[in-house]
Amino acid sequence: MQQRLNFNFPCPIRFGAGVIDELADHLLAQGLKHPLIVTDPVIADLDFFKDIVESLKNKNLAVDVYSEMHKNPVKSDVLKGGDFYHNSVCDCIVGIGGGVALDVARAIVLRINHHRDLFDYDDLIGGDKYVTEDVPYFVTVPTTSGTGSEVGRSAIISEDESKKKRILFAPKLMARQVFADPELTMGLPSHVTAATGMDALTHNMEAYLAKNYHPMCDGIALEGMALIAKSIEKATHHPDIQSRSDMLLGSMMGAIAFQKGLGVVHSLAHPMSSLLDTHHGLANAVNLPYGMAFNYNGFEARFDKMAEFLGVIDGDGEHVVDYLFELNQRLELPTQLRDVGVKEEHLEPLAQLAIQDFAHPNNPKPVSLDDFRSLYQKAY
Repeated sequence: MQQRLNFNFPCPIRFGAGVIDELADHLLAQGLKHPLIVTDPVIADLDFFKDIVESLKNKNLAVDVYSEMHKNPVKSDVLKGGDFYHNSVCDCIVGIGGGVALDVARAIVLRINHHRDLFDYDDLIGGDKYVTEDVPYFVTVPTTSGTGSEVGRSAIISEDESKKKRILFAPKLMARQVFADPELTMGLPSHVTAATGMDALTHNMEAYLAKNYHPMCDGIALEGMALIAKSIEKATHHPDIQSRSDMLLGSMMGAIAFQKGLGVVHSLAHPMSSLLDTHHGLANAVNLPYGMAFNYNGFEARFDKMAEFLGVIDGDGEHVVDYLFELNQRLELPTQLRDVGVKEEHLEPLAQLAIQDFAHPNNPKPVSLDDFRSLYQKAY
């Protein structure tokens, strides 16, 4: 993992420690001179980000930075970013950060030459048919190992008032180049590493169980699980380049695999972000054991295969749920909703939002409103 490597799936990826120093030359080689860097307000204040900006300026690139976004991004964040791009006369977009920054960056990419109401492009209502115009050159740089948004082609953006999540999707929104540098994840606090890592694990597990047929995604998801299972504790408590590299790869694999679909866990987690502003990875981490327990009966063979790749004792799928509870504890993450700010009066509104969520229709078994009520109560 000291090497710098190229591979291309589903888009060109430059991977390895230090590859971020190639960003400026890459942009110049495309004839680009004025990137808009989109990041979140936390990263915008960090030294490594300032170093990236300085390195671009040293190559005579004009650089503007847009970082106005909520922890769970909303439509107005995107519209302001699009206006900023036009007013600054930028010629490309570089998204740097975790899922929030990369989702906002991708949505701004869409917005630049597509001027219908932003949510007319919602994939769940067939909005991708309106994505007909060219989009700016787009580069992604992940700084967490969680969502895998750097290799995605969709962005999840919420309505400002209702906080309902919408999906903007189109193949054109995929990055033209990814710079995946594990050194950029080395400074993450342990609790962020743990929560984002469990997000990546959730992506791989839910994709593997999703009911759609996609054997290639299944294989990617299993390998993603194996990489995360062997590296997440070390990356959290005693990080090194190898563990951070494995987590970054496992995160990208999860994002590739979940084009097959997600499931009940994400439908439990999404309302917590919308209603209570809970960190998405943390919401997934807490709900993952309960969602997997719900899915076990009838899918024992799939759980046995996951157990094998997760390194669960005896490769017995019956122990996967216990493994997940214990993993959360080893990562010093909570295992009950009451420990992440959920109150009993929140359970019914959460269930009402969960049944409307886009993820659970791909769950391997149907999930009813009463099922969501029961799952939240058990997790509470």
